[in-house]
Amino acid sequence: MKKGIFILTLLIASINVAAQKKDDPPLKLEDYILIKNGDTLTINLDEVSVIPRLKFNSPDDARYYYWFRSKVYKAYPYARLASERLDSLNARLNRIKKKRKRRKYTKRAQKYLEGEFTDQLKKMTRTEGRILIKLIHRQTGKTAFENIRKLRSGWKAFWYNTTANLFKLSLKTEYHPESVNEDYLIEDVLQRAFMDEKLPVQKSKLEFDFPKIASSKKGKVDVEEYKKMFAKKKKKRKKKKNRS
Repeated sequence: MKKGIFILTLLIASINVAAQKKDDPPLKLEDYILIKNGDTLTINLDEVSVIPRLKFNSPDDARYYYWFRSKVYKAYPYARLASERLDSLNARLNRIKKKRKRRKYTKRAQKYLEGEFTDQLKKMTRTEGRILIKLIHRQTGKTAFENIRKLRSGWKAFWYNTTANLFKLSLKTEYHPESVNEDYLIEDVLQRAFMDEKLPVQKSKLEFDFPKIASSKKGKVDVEEYKKMFAKKKKKRKKKKNRS
């Protein structure tokens, strides 16, 4: 039975749109919520003691962090909604005993959710799509690949993942804030947003001790992979311009 078919819509859309919109470079530092005092960079955040204050090596690093934060802010609501819809849909299907009525309800839910998600997901970039795939794992407890394999088939999961690979994404990507820098940054953004009431709280279905992880990081922010990503893009654009 196609329980949670909306997750498939969500994930397939995130794969396809990755090639439709490119990631733009971070804005100027002044466009983010920062206060500069001379050469000292002060972050205007109300933080609690369990999460260390953010520490940047340079104003440029802060700029990239806030660029990344905007990506998490955009992807999180969809992952949160996906988890809520999955729980709700499964609960409803468990109460429906007749197969015909289950199929009818699933089809109606699929039509509604396709309209609810698809238009917005078409506006997502590759980075946002990757974050969304990771957050699906955080919010549902299963990777995108596992969800598809369970709800549809292993064959469908294989082909969806093959399509994702064309856009340098993988539906098998897991969420590990304790060991993967990007995942740590995602969780850091989420926890600070929860404290500041900028995003609604939804507990992860994965087990990890973020205060302990954050304490070991001591507030240091590593955004080198994104700086390299845009430097590489800039180099490609320059080569292309010189050839023309």
